Amino acid sequence: MIIVNLEPDGEVVELHGAKSVLGVLNRLNLRSTMAIVVRDGELLTPDRKLENNDVLMVRKVTSAG
Repeated sequence: MIIVNLEPDGEVVELHGAKSVLGVLNRLNLRSTMAIVVRDGELLTPDRKLENNDVLMVRKVTSAG
C-alpha cells in the first residue's frame, strides 16, 4: 500500500499495487507534467520504483502562462 498526500487538496489516498511513481500518477489521473512527487524530502521522477508503505506527497502544479 502506498499512502499519497494530495496537495493542495489536503486529501489522503491509499493505493494498492502501484509499483512506480508513474503508476501512482496514472491511478490519480494525472500526467507527469501536472504534478511533482516527493518522498522523504526527495523529488521523484516518474520512473522511480516504490516500496510498500511508502508515503508520498503529490503536489498538483499549474502553469500560468
